[in-house]
Amino acid sequence: MRRLTATGVALLLLAVPATAGAQPDQTDRSNAAQECRAERGSTDATREAFVAKYGTNANKRNAFGKCVSQRARDEEQEGKVAHTNASKQCKAEAEEIGAEAFAAKYGKGKKGANAHGKCVSGKAKQLEQQADAEDREQIAERKSAAKTCAAERKEIGRDAFADKYGTNENKRNAFGKCVSKTVKAQHDADKQ
Repeated sequence: MRRLTATGVALLLLAVPATAGAQPDQTDRSNAAQECRAERGSTDATREAFVAKYGTNANKRNAFGKCVSQRARDEEQEGKVAHTNASKQCKAEAEEIGAEAFAAKYGKGKKGANAHGKCVSGKAKQLEQQADAEDREQIAERKSAAKTCAAERKEIGRDAFADKYGTNENKRNAFGKCVSKTVKAQHDADKQ
């Protein structure tokens, strides 16, 4: 009985693609840390919004580590998606312009044999840069929303602000809820 189970597990492991268990690499973590520092910002409002979004323990001091972990996974996923989409774009371009023209455009070396690889790496880099630009835009929106919420809280007072936005029993989540709501409103306004 154990033999069948072990054999079944071994076959299952062989069937799972090697990338299924892939972890973010050092570059992903480094980029993630940079994005987290940018999102955390230097103002009280942006730091408070950052802690509200990422902090999970009692004192919320784990916010930076949680941010880096989440964003590193996102960076790794963005890289995979960029590579996959780049490969599809390159195949489509090769079919569109023909193999010889494609090899002449991207290939180096003997008969442009590495044209597909050169094309994919170039396009994947562009797609990753686009994803990073979108990340920076989201960070800027979130920081702007944090400053807006801080100004509103100062204007109407902490208690009124907590009553307006707080959803949990002690209303301590008011600032984070305000920031999320403000970001969503900005997205909805941009769509129109």
